[in-house]
Amino acid sequence: MPTKLITLIGKPGCHLCDVAWETITQVIAELPSDVSVEVTEQSILDDEELHAKYWDEIPVVLINDRVHTIWRVEPHRLSAALQEETE
Repeated sequence: MPTKLITLIGKPGCHLCDVAWETITQVIAELPSDVSVEVTEQSILDDEELHAKYWDEIPVVLINDRVHTIWRVEPHRLSAALQEETE
């Protein structure tokens, strides 16, 4: 199974972003060992394009550069998405 890339888009001081990060970390820790995940964070304060696109939707979680969720991360849904086979 190829490595999945999670990108958390948020900003410093965002409570929902902190909760999203905690949820992502928890889900990854509980994944089977054959599931490979890489996580990056991007701040809307550091990127004008991200700010224009997502300023009122953070946190935004992308999986392989596609929007997975906005505002709240559901652990079961994220886990299932990360374990899906990709073609």
